[in-house]
Amino acid sequence: MISAAQMRVGMIINYNGSLCRVTSLLRQAVGRGSGKVVTKLKNLQTGSNVEHRFRSDEKVEPVRIESLVMEYLYTSSAEYVFMNTENYEQISLNEEMVQDIKDYLLPNAKYTIEFNGENPIGILPPRTLDLKIVETEPGIKGATASASMKPATLETGLVVGVPPFVEVGTVIRIDTSEKKYLERVS
Repeated sequence: MISAAQMRVGMIINYNGSLCRVTSLLRQAVGRGSGKVVTKLKNLQTGSNVEHRFRSDEKVEPVRIESLVMEYLYTSSAEYVFMNTENYEQISLNEEMVQDIKDYLLPNAKYTIEFNGENPIGILPPRTLDLKIVETEPGIKGATASASMKPATLETGLVVGVPPFVEVGTVIRIDTSEKKYLERVS
């Protein structure tokens, strides 16, 4: 058990008998007495979000998880198949489990899958990902990087803003945490 003041974003805790990931955290100091910790929690079983205020001295139970880097192979009906690259074991995750990162699923890319014992409880995309542009407005000759952006659809279906000089077929690097363009790769 730890105090609520020791919680961090990304931590998984046992909240009301369910595994929940801390997605947002704000510490509030109070003039008298103990402070408050305002959190947003995502239930890993149901996918629902809840906001909860903890007293800073209130005890919470962190859940120990293991993380494995696995390679995404393919989709079979509503199952997404990943392979452990060390022992070649494969696991299938349902659509609900991959819903949040569906726009980042690329065959042969590596993803971090979190386990609580033998049960997968979460999946994290790589911090950056290189994706090909399949649809965007035509490029403007002589355009350089500027503050204006145009929408571009990537090979996974994700739409991001890109600079005017980027064209269809270009591979770009995106930041998966903010869903934004970082740079042109090729």
